[in-house]
Amino acid sequence: MFHVIIVEDDPMVASINRKYAEASEGFRVDAVFKGGADALEYLKDHTADLVILDYYTPQMNGEEFLDRMHAEGHTPSVIMVTSANNTEIVDRLLKRGVRDYLVKPFEYERFRASLERFRASREMLGNGSPSLDQKDIDRLFTMRKAEEPAAPEELPKGMNRHTLLKVREWLSENRDESFSSEQIAASVGLSRITIRRYVSYLAERGELESRIDYKTGGRPGILYRYGGS
Repeated sequence: MFHVIIVEDDPMVASINRKYAEASEGFRVDAVFKGGADALEYLKDHTADLVILDYYTPQMNGEEFLDRMHAEGHTPSVIMVTSANNTEIVDRLLKRGVRDYLVKPFEYERFRASLERFRASREMLGNGSPSLDQKDIDRLFTMRKAEEPAAPEELPKGMNRHTLLKVREWLSENRDESFSSEQIAASVGLSRITIRRYVSYLAERGELESRIDYKTGGRPGILYRYGGS
């Protein structure tokens, strides 16, 4: 289990970051802070594997937080999730060792990919082997290097990103159960026709598992559950 803390002063963004992180198997958000000072106080008595950090927060900015955190001997990995895209700021943060940099607003798939790369590198380093060969080291540095922002997910004509995010989030929050498109529509507040289009798209991408429901008492239906391949 990877222990995560979030430093983000916008409650809505902090909530989204938490949902996205905990939707990835093996990640647990232990605490959320509005500013760096409180996060540093927490780290005095707790450990964290990963910090999801905004640049613009009260008390200190992201650079100041990283400098103080490192000076105090804390070395968790850091993923920036921020609107700060000034070239000089990005350069200074990369030089301070952040492992990835996501500019708001970002796609869920980009966030998940960042966590998966973090997991892969940590597992490679923690596999118990006393040494790594050149191939493993090359893979490790490839995963750790700064990456170009992922291209926006190309949606079929007529589909809306905000609506897709809304459907994804609801299904992710209820990932332990299976639902018909009618149940999803009622919960999300969209029409059944709209929901059918979005869940079909997510199922085609492998994000949803689908199975035939023969217990309807009439024509068989389809049940969807978040957590496909």
